Order: sequence, then C-alpha cells, then structure tokens
Amino acid sequence: MAIIEFDQSKKRDIVLIGRAAIDFNPNELNRTLDEVETFSMYLGGSPANLAVGINKLGDNVGFIGCVSDDQFGDFAINYFKKRGIDTSQMTRAKNGENLGLTFTEISSPTESRLLMYRNQAADLMITPQDVSEEYIADSKILLISGTALAASPSREACLIALRYAKKHGVKVIFDIDYREYTWKSKEDTSIYYSIVASQSDIVIGSREEFDLTENIPADSGIPDHEIAEKYIACGNKIVIIKHGKKGSIAYTADQHAYKVESYHIKLLKSFGGGDAYGSAFIHGLLSGWEVPKALQYGTAHAAMVVASHSCSNAMQTVPQIDAFMEEHKDEKVITELDWRDKL
Repeated sequence: MAIIEFDQSKKRDIVLIGRAAIDFNPNELNRTLDEVETFSMYLGGSPANLAVGINKLGDNVGFIGCVSDDQFGDFAINYFKKRGIDTSQMTRAKNGENLGLTFTEISSPTESRLLMYRNQAADLMITPQDVSEEYIADSKILLISGTALAASPSREACLIALRYAKKHGVKVIFDIDYREYTWKSKEDTSIYYSIVASQSDIVIGSREEFDLTENIPADSGIPDHEIAEKYIACGNKIVIIKHGKKGSIAYTADQHAYKVESYHIKLLKSFGGGDAYGSAFIHGLLSGWEVPKALQYGTAHAAMVVASHSCSNAMQTVPQIDAFMEEHKDEKVITELDWRDKL
C-alpha cells in the first residue's frame, strides 16, 4: 500500500494556489546581468512551474491565482490554456498591480542569482472570495506555495483553501518556497508557515526553510529527523528536507528515510531543479508509486531541467524522463537510511 492515497472519485488531480510570474533568462551565459544584452521570456513562479511540469506528465491540473490586467497577464493565462491547464479560477488584478518579473543571472553553470521586481505584485491580490469550495473539493490535491502566505489578501485566500481541502478530504502539499523580500519579519513567516505545515499531508522545503517555520536558529543543532517527527505527528505522511548540493532526505510516516542525491549531468544553470523535482515526485504519488520510485523520478526530472535554458519550457514528458533514467540506470541516487542518519 502506498504511503499516501488519493480519492479517485475526484475530477481533478491537483490544484495549485500561488504566483504565476515571468522569467527573463539571459541568452548570453556565464556573465553578470550588467553585461547581458538579450533575454528570452518564459512563464515563471514556482507554483506555475510546478503546474506546467505536472501537466506535462499527463495529470489534470488547475490553478488558482491572480495576474495583471495587461499583456503580461495575457501571456500567463494563454500559456496555461495552450497546455490544457484549467484557468477558470484565475482572476485579474483590479488596481494596476503588476505581474512579478524575474531577471536571472547565469554567471556560471553553478552560480546563479535572481533579480526580482515584485512591488504591488498581482499574485498577492487573490482574495478568499476568489476561492471556490466546490472546485477544491473536486481535486485530489491542493498545493499551497509559501510565498502566497506573505501578505493579505493572498494569505487569507490560502487559509480558506486549506480549510476547504481539510473539510473535503483533499490532500494538502505545502511547498515552503520562502522568498525573503516578500515578508515583513521572520516571526510572521514562522506563524503562517507553521499553521499550514501542521495541517498538510506533505511538506517540502530546505533545512533553512524548516528552521524559519520552526523559528529556530540555523545553528540550533536540532537534527532533521526531529523536525520530521514533529510534522509527521501532526498528520503529515511525507516530509522532505533539502540540503542543497548535499542532497535531501525524505521521511515517511512509516518510519523510513531516503537520501536523495543528484544525477551526474552537465549543468547549464543552478535553478529550476526544485520545481521539476516536485512536479515529477507528485506525478509519481498520483500514479500510486512507492516513495523511492517517485523520488528517483523527481531527481531525474530535476537533472534534465537544470541542463536546460528555461524552467517552464524545459519540463519533460514521461517518455523523456524514462529515456533519461534508462541512460543513467547505473547511477544510484536513492539510498535508504536509518531514521537518525545525517547527510
């Protein structure tokens, strides 16, 4: 039996709530932004990237969000529509708010930085009134992006979506997705992250993000497994704690722990892998796979996307991921650990 099961009577596989934005990725690589002359435009924003990735793998995806009432907003909605992602729950900003813009700097394959413009961000204008109880009730999964909790009214929209999900037996995935520039204080961050994390079924984040959620210092010395135990005791079935280049550990409610490492590939950039990983991992869970198989699939997808110029446009199909995994079948990226082991 899989560690987490979904109500197959529900129409939609997953609905995501959070930001859709635009990425401008440089066409001139291995240089700083001040030396870049041209950019390519892609759909961006972590939950939007996840939506595209899950959809590309064949699952039924809906999106709850707010975009700007201009050509950039048109771009985001049309991008989803062309790919069959349901946009019926997306709204337009009413007071001139802007779609977030991200300019990426790829100074080397392993060194990237993001320059973001998010003043009066349209995605934070989604309201509780924009969230349909019926729509969420007919979905197997609700994914909440942590950045959407940073300000009102988006914060309240996420919390009402969470309430509807719990009421109707919809599984909740919390992607912590911390962006410091959107929050007023770490105390605010901890309050709202901990509310959602304690009511989720799956929590995914870096160790730094879990420290923020717990409001503990980075040098606390608290081991990963103790943090995982807390959220599993709250009802979570899977807790994934990432450690950057060191890999990550996935803890499951049946007391298993899996170390996740990366495939050996030639990097083009150092961002986008997390969204690719998440989308393929979620696809695996929806397919009824055991956790190690879903983790390996996510890891393969991440490797393919960090070797590509874009994030959203680089999301892969099932045959493409299968072919990559066959090509790299001799690499071991998933190892079962003792519960208390460290990376």
